[in-house]
Amino acid sequence: MKLYSAPYAPNPRRVTMFLAEKGVSDIEIINVNLQSGEHRGPDFREMSPLAQVPTLALDDGRTLTESRAICTYLESVYPEPNLMGRDGYERGFIEMWDRRAELMFTLPLMMWVRHLSPVLAAVEKNQNAEIGAYNQATAMKLAKFFDQRLAESEFLAGDRLTIADITALAGMDFAKMMKWRPGDDLPNLRRWRLALAERPCGKTAP
Repeated sequence: MKLYSAPYAPNPRRVTMFLAEKGVSDIEIINVNLQSGEHRGPDFREMSPLAQVPTLALDDGRTLTESRAICTYLESVYPEPNLMGRDGYERGFIEMWDRRAELMFTLPLMMWVRHLSPVLAAVEKNQNAEIGAYNQATAMKLAKFFDQRLAESEFLAGDRLTIADITALAGMDFAKMMKWRPGDDLPNLRRWRLALAERPCGKTAP
């Protein structure tokens, strides 16, 4: 299998962090140059019609896009350590927290960075300061919610790391571009982030 990725983008990194936690090393990772528009070329669009990374190319020629869908497939191929739940309830519980992490936290963090980072101004041609500020505020509200959750649980979805933690971490690390890290006002989120930094998922780029 081959994974077409982009090392600093949150969605591709979600998959590479997932692989790191599983200890998978037999998938070739090919980095796509987003700045040059490589993902919009005809060759890449044959695999990914919407020009998306990550894209997973299977050995039989089939492909998958969407980071969560790719992780679901990889969970079936590499079932241990389990990151998505062992029974119906646990799978649902983990997905609940993963959706919260993705839609309510990581996505606003990404939009904040995309619309307010000077570094991305050359790539994001339609930056809008109001959109950036709105998403920043949304993300900070969820940071407080997650901090409260992590006061009662070691990880977002229970007593072990799951894809929900990986999803939230991908967004938080992207927000480094805005020089944001949870501080003393978010002690539990800060504790969680420092703990994840020592794990395989936290040691992948960036």
